[in-house]
Amino acid sequence: MSDSVTLSGDSMEMLPTLDAETIQCCVTSPPYWGLRDYDHPAQIGAEPSPELYVENLVAVFREVRRVLRGDGTVWLNIGDGYARNGGTGGHGPNAIVGNTKKLIQKRNCKVPEVWGLKDRDLLGLPWRVAFALQNDGWYLRSRITWIKKTAMPESVKNRPTTATEEIFLLTKSPTYFYNANGFREPSGANLRNYWILGPEANGNGHPAAFPRELARRCILLGSREGDIVLDPFGGSGTTGLAANELGRTAVLIEINPDYAKISRERTRIVQRELHISVGT
Repeated sequence: MSDSVTLSGDSMEMLPTLDAETIQCCVTSPPYWGLRDYDHPAQIGAEPSPELYVENLVAVFREVRRVLRGDGTVWLNIGDGYARNGGTGGHGPNAIVGNTKKLIQKRNCKVPEVWGLKDRDLLGLPWRVAFALQNDGWYLRSRITWIKKTAMPESVKNRPTTATEEIFLLTKSPTYFYNANGFREPSGANLRNYWILGPEANGNGHPAAFPRELARRCILLGSREGDIVLDPFGGSGTTGLAANELGRTAVLIEINPDYAKISRERTRIVQRELHISVGT
């Protein structure tokens, strides 16, 4: 069993402190553009345009590539949004939540002047990020569709309710470590590129935590026991929890000190439980 470390700070400042080619697997979900405010001037997701959001993510993952081993993998979960989300409300992609600031909602009432976007256009952000990373040197190896058992309610009457998100498998090299037997279909067949995952009980205070099972699958497929797993947008520590349970070491980076504290406490509890389990 291995431990986790949570670094509190900006990924662009923390990643350069890590040694080159020490990370085997990166599992992460950056803040989605224009949805939440993490009360930090350098936060990802609060850029004035989605184009700058893409540029900032490319810069972060350029540094991730430096610390990733030659045969390492990145598993990147990103959600989409719409040009002019339609203002504030109780449901949908621009719903009022505890840490959504009015300045973001006000900005989202305007159509960004990039990419030929028009009113109500789907931004296509996951693929724009993926293609930008590919152009920056990453190998884009797979797109996995995360199908949510419970979708966020949307009071829309002119399109289907969104119930999926994208997970991209990116690699540093054309040959890389991938354990096809790490996780397989119940029938024993090779894992398919759609994962049906439901929400899990989440009382950690973070509004956008992904399921632990999502992180667990990525870690099993992309690393060996004892390897180091990275999450440069650590949130409440879900990647760290999954990594510890699977015998990996985790390095998490979180810009919000409150969430970094939650992450440390959650991983501490899991580590203590695992130590007790091993001891018995």
